[in-house]
Amino acid sequence: MKKEEKKKLPTHVAIIMDGNGRWAKKRLLPRAMGHSAGAKNVEPMCKAAWDLGIKYLTVYAFSTENWTRSDDEVSTLMKLLKDYLVGCIEKSRKNNMRVRVIGDVSRLSKDLQDAITRLEDYSKDFDGLQFQVALNYGGRDDIVRAVKKISEKVKSGEISEDQITESMVSGSLDTYEIPDPDLLIRTSGELRISNFMLWQLAYTEMYFTDVYWPDFDKKELEKALEYYANRDRRFGGRKS
Repeated sequence: MKKEEKKKLPTHVAIIMDGNGRWAKKRLLPRAMGHSAGAKNVEPMCKAAWDLGIKYLTVYAFSTENWTRSDDEVSTLMKLLKDYLVGCIEKSRKNNMRVRVIGDVSRLSKDLQDAITRLEDYSKDFDGLQFQVALNYGGRDDIVRAVKKISEKVKSGEISEDQITESMVSGSLDTYEIPDPDLLIRTSGELRISNFMLWQLAYTEMYFTDVYWPDFDKKELEKALEYYANRDRRFGGRKS
């Protein structure tokens, strides 16, 4: 009998954590309790990802469009995010996990920005799971900010227009330090990417599940990885 082949694993998994509100509604609970349950699910999923062999994990925590939600809901989300980021210092140490925030943090409150700076600085040398939190993030906004950075270089004479390449654009995005996602997971049954990492998802496999984020556990992650392992990935007609 041939030795079983080792299954393909994605290096980088991105997750759109959706369904907190519907999870709460199904249980006749306030939406805030759904968001709280979703926040509590992040740490066990980070551990599950690392245990299963994932090196990079990125989660969509708050989009540029989420500001249009009610003031009460935005306030609740901001408090949960701050509490998570403050508590994540200890979690990063315990799990040897580096944490980075992607997105335009300039719109966030000063105390939230300070929490981000402390966490990123504290965890910068940890070499376990590389964990990215997308906060006030939008794929279009990411690209616009990258274009502005490159435009400034052209304007200053540092580079010419002819020197602009795809790799230069990639290197100007918030994710310049990490590889593009191999697998995108979206929970709750929605079949769209909601302005998440538009440039980076060009060749990403996508997995959609009806499971709400607070109920998404290691077994559900294993299902997504099994789906990825069974895909016959091709790029421009060539197998990967």
